[in-house]
Amino acid sequence: MCCVLEIDVNGRETFLVDKKILASFSGRFSKMFRKLRDTTSSFKVIFHDFPGGAEGFELIAKFCYNRSKINITPSNIFLLYSAAIYMEMDKDTCGASSLIQQTKQYFKGIHQFAWPELLECLKQCQELLYIFNCSDMFQDFLDCLVGRLALFSVLSPYSSSAASSCMQFSGDISRESTSNYSSQSTTWWFEDLEFLKIGLFEKLVETMVSKKMDNCVISSFLFYYQKRKFNGSLLVEKRRITKTIINLLCLLDRSLISLRGLFDNLRFSLALKFKRCCKKKIENLIGSLLDQAKLDDLLLPSPPGKSYAYDVNLILRLQKQFVIESKKQFLICRLKKVAALMDFYIAEVAPDPYLKPSKFVALATALPKFARDSHDMIYEAMDIYLKVHNKLSMEEKIKICCFLDHDKLSAGLLIHLAKNIDFSACANVTAAVSQHSKLKVLPRKKGHLGTFQESKSCHSSAEEITEAHIEDEDQIVYKNKLNYRKIDSRFRTCMPIAANINKFSICPTKSRLLPGFHL
Repeated sequence: MCCVLEIDVNGRETFLVDKKILASFSGRFSKMFRKLRDTTSSFKVIFHDFPGGAEGFELIAKFCYNRSKINITPSNIFLLYSAAIYMEMDKDTCGASSLIQQTKQYFKGIHQFAWPELLECLKQCQELLYIFNCSDMFQDFLDCLVGRLALFSVLSPYSSSAASSCMQFSGDISRESTSNYSSQSTTWWFEDLEFLKIGLFEKLVETMVSKKMDNCVISSFLFYYQKRKFNGSLLVEKRRITKTIINLLCLLDRSLISLRGLFDNLRFSLALKFKRCCKKKIENLIGSLLDQAKLDDLLLPSPPGKSYAYDVNLILRLQKQFVIESKKQFLICRLKKVAALMDFYIAEVAPDPYLKPSKFVALATALPKFARDSHDMIYEAMDIYLKVHNKLSMEEKIKICCFLDHDKLSAGLLIHLAKNIDFSACANVTAAVSQHSKLKVLPRKKGHLGTFQESKSCHSSAEEITEAHIEDEDQIVYKNKLNYRKIDSRFRTCMPIAANINKFSICPTKSRLLPGFHL
């Protein structure tokens, strides 16, 4: 006699089935009905979280009514497997294997699936992630998927230059290059995986990292995904996406990450008001690559409510992180590149009337002394700063002037320094200029020495230094009227700043985001 069982699936649809048939295949139903004494009455069972909803239950019912026979395909394998796990269908019945066993057997051929079939499986996993989260079968599938992506890279090498590849597919993507993603030999699959929600996306990328997939490709995929998902997303979604991206970037080889993409995420973290711990992660990544930065990257606006123009404290933290990283893998050339970059940055912020003396000094002294071969740009920035901040106390001026290394100044700037009234507060300036009263000579041939006519008094000023005698035509002697701005072409970039000190004004500076990103 047929005993009708009413099944309410997730409040969406109701099924009427024979409970004996289902109980013979489902351990869950079997346990449920075993406790009931009345086997003839009708019952109603309500499921609130049945995997796959009505579609999943219908597949289970077909399997039971067809006596363990069902057509398993890439489009339903994970749906069948998750429903079978939920209904405890692990026992062989009617001389056929259980549904769990049949799906596992079919899964063994997943390596023969075509790419579209793998995508179908991935879409199923996304809807069933709350069940599959810790499943071995799910992880095996992700391993297979990542292996296929790695195979694409092997068949079509990503690029001969990892750095250029990172830049090509970083956050700095023009509309034209974005439209050409599908045509790229190894990144066409970026677009195929856009549908991923952040949870499954995170697990997929973690699998990529564990399988040692090309970190440059992974970082490019991260920035591409972020840009696509930002369009039309709510603020809370952008926060979650950005946090996930930052955490995943920390798993990669830093040298293969686009610095521009990192700065974009730093701006996002500031705009989205992340907690300090999250911002510190992205700052550490940027700090370790500071030698690759450009001046424009560093000109980030000050936090809200602050009067100074640029976020100097952030740059100080980046310098500190770079020094820490440089100790692990010491490369003097990288340190000198950062020093040169910071010289330009200091010259850029020097005209800011709201920049405190302590911050100016901190910027100039953040790197080790041996990082700079010349203090010429430091001197020029210092000169600008003292002219703008002409009301500083004597003590403040001395603190600013004392870290200037006169041994690293060119001859022309030493002469300019001796005449500079803004530096009169430093008692050691006169002594330093006296020690360097001999004009610097640049010999072009070994063994050629220049002689200089010394002044009668050791305290005579630089103006009293006479023109040197030239012993060889290949010898160059700087004269006391040398224009110090012509000594190094790098200073020319600072000249407009010095010429427009009085015009400098503080105005709200907007953070510059790349095309396609909107907060």
